[in-house]
Amino acid sequence: MNNLFDESTLAAVEARLADTDKLLRENYPGDSGARQPVHTVYVPGDRFTGELAAQWGANALTAAGGAAGLRELATRLGYAQPEKLGALVAAKLEVEPIEDLRLDFEDGYGNRPDAEEDAHALAAADSVSAAVAAGQAPACIGIRFKCFEAPTRARGIRTLDLFISRLLANGELPAGLRLTLPKVSTVAQVEAMVFLAEKLEENHGLDAGRIRFEVQVETPQAIIAADGTHPVAQLIHAGKGRVCSLHYGTYDYSASLSVAAAYQSMEHPVADFAKDVMQVAVAGTGVELSDGSTNIIPAGDPENITAAWALHARLVRRHLERGIYQGWDMHANHLPTRYLATFAFFREGLIAAATRLRNYVHQIDSTIMDEPATARALARYIHRGLSCGAVRVEEVQELAQISAAELESIALNRTHA
Repeated sequence: MNNLFDESTLAAVEARLADTDKLLRENYPGDSGARQPVHTVYVPGDRFTGELAAQWGANALTAAGGAAGLRELATRLGYAQPEKLGALVAAKLEVEPIEDLRLDFEDGYGNRPDAEEDAHALAAADSVSAAVAAGQAPACIGIRFKCFEAPTRARGIRTLDLFISRLLANGELPAGLRLTLPKVSTVAQVEAMVFLAEKLEENHGLDAGRIRFEVQVETPQAIIAADGTHPVAQLIHAGKGRVCSLHYGTYDYSASLSVAAAYQSMEHPVADFAKDVMQVAVAGTGVELSDGSTNIIPAGDPENITAAWALHARLVRRHLERGIYQGWDMHANHLPTRYLATFAFFREGLIAAATRLRNYVHQIDSTIMDEPATARALARYIHRGLSCGAVRVEEVQELAQISAAELESIALNRTHA
């Protein structure tokens, strides 16, 4: 048979799809492979010390009753392998109780005289620099400054400038620096942040693109604009590669939709709709997604602590099952259930996922015929478990019969498997 589609036909198709190829290459690069923290902890900007993370871990362990108490809590929550979970989480709380910490100069800090916030912004930078140098800082750390709405814009920009400039006066920027731009409602606010980041880089002689930031989605205008578009998807690309994460703001967003305070929750239908849109927006971009927080604190009488832990564990499990691998924690007593729920999620599916991945990689006949995309999902699931400490390398090697390097290659689509 004659080949109807000759080289000139192919060239015509290539020309037609050149813009599509560029769009997919530049705007949808896929997972970068960078470690995503399982949570973000927020503390007022003037209360951070280098000992804070260790103090939170110690307080969490005490509240849970140590490894034995964590084991009992895991049993009450219905998790498999409670003894293993208790030991793993106890170790986590001792070694790395906080994965991501944000020093808050927004809602958690409030409005104060300019001189006072100036002093606290500089002191925060000094404390962060000292903690990083001493090996006390969490892997990810930074500030949330005030939003770019008119009443707080100048103050937010000033705090950002003072904090970054002081960090650089002290030395290099922390490798895990995270900056949070809150209450974003328009693409223009993200473009303004890009402009400021470029100015900071130019002034301080930083590499272009060094300063990246998170966008906090707390307004309905970020989900659906007046013209019916979805700014939350547009702002990722308007960020020119600087937007590293989208964070859902539970209470501001719910309140803006007139949800009564008693019903504001991470699992309210309005929250699910917003996060569904956000999840579609970040797909393929390499931008992370984080759920919000619960304001129900495991403190006070034993009954309240038990109920609050059960609620928090359920909410954490819920967003993990939805494919959202990060959330906020507002109190040290949230840490036991953050890690118990997270570690249980990754451990309960470990054997099945590793077995399927082993069968796929080694072409072993089984009752499930997985495709490359599913193999990547299996590998990414296990890889996330490794990153947070829920799973050990030796377990993966034994169950999946592949190395950690091979696991990462499949998870990040760096092979032709």
